[in-house]
Amino acid sequence: MDDSFSTYHPIINFGYFLVVLLFSMFFNHPVFLLISLISSVFYALVLKHIRRSLELNLLYMLPILLLIALMNPLFSHGGVTIIGYWWTGNPITLESIVYGAVMAIMFIEVIIWFACYNTIMTSDKFIYLFGRIIPALSLVFSMVLRFVPKFQNHLKIVSNGQRCIGRDASTGNFFQRARHGITILSIMVTWALENAIETSDSMVARGYGLKGRTSFSIFRFDSRDVVVFSIMVILLSYTCVGIGFGCAYASYNPAIKYCGFTGYSISVYLTWFGFCLLPIFIDGYEELKWRHLRSEI
Repeated sequence: MDDSFSTYHPIINFGYFLVVLLFSMFFNHPVFLLISLISSVFYALVLKHIRRSLELNLLYMLPILLLIALMNPLFSHGGVTIIGYWWTGNPITLESIVYGAVMAIMFIEVIIWFACYNTIMTSDKFIYLFGRIIPALSLVFSMVLRFVPKFQNHLKIVSNGQRCIGRDASTGNFFQRARHGITILSIMVTWALENAIETSDSMVARGYGLKGRTSFSIFRFDSRDVVVFSIMVILLSYTCVGIGFGCAYASYNPAIKYCGFTGYSISVYLTWFGFCLLPIFIDGYEELKWRHLRSEI
């Protein structure tokens, strides 16, 4: 299934990711964290072209995240629930272990959300939003976002070319492999610098950032954008009101305290879940609509 949420106006895309990223980074309530984590994983799975990279990232990140969760009790000894002692005599507390797990979950969900963001928010969308407000910074930021995937693709090309002449980083003894690796690194650094200069010269030649400069754009804020934007505002407003009443409160030092489950708090959690799953609902709706139209042909 193709992603339909990416076809909406850049304001919708950017606003959605801005909200979910800020909430994921600043609210450590366990329910909010789990909702954000589940939603990010589901949406990453919907975006087929990052599904494989998500699986590889999780494979390598899980041991690191487990290490982060276990290292927190080693350096943080705050908490009232002592479950043991280190060899140094410092206590091992339940609160420090739980907080380490919370930080690990927050770390992985932010990474997944950023992966989805890089897929949906292309450089042309970002420049469309901020090109007139902060032209230089928006250009640099868009170049940074596209640099990593472009660098990886070019690295594969260079590595394959060096492998064909027997000079890649896996050929020869240790010193030869190191020398080949340094050669590839030198090629990549030179390419990156030249590419940045060419891009900046090209944008200057086109008059980018000049006052009064007009630009063509395919983005239009139409009726469907109005509907989705209204739904986002309603869901976010209800969630923020719930946060104001303490539904997102959580503390892990000196004791674990968080807002429990009441009728109102559950409604706030479900509202936030609906906001996080909004792109998936949009994709599902568009898929059902497309199947219905095909059945009538």
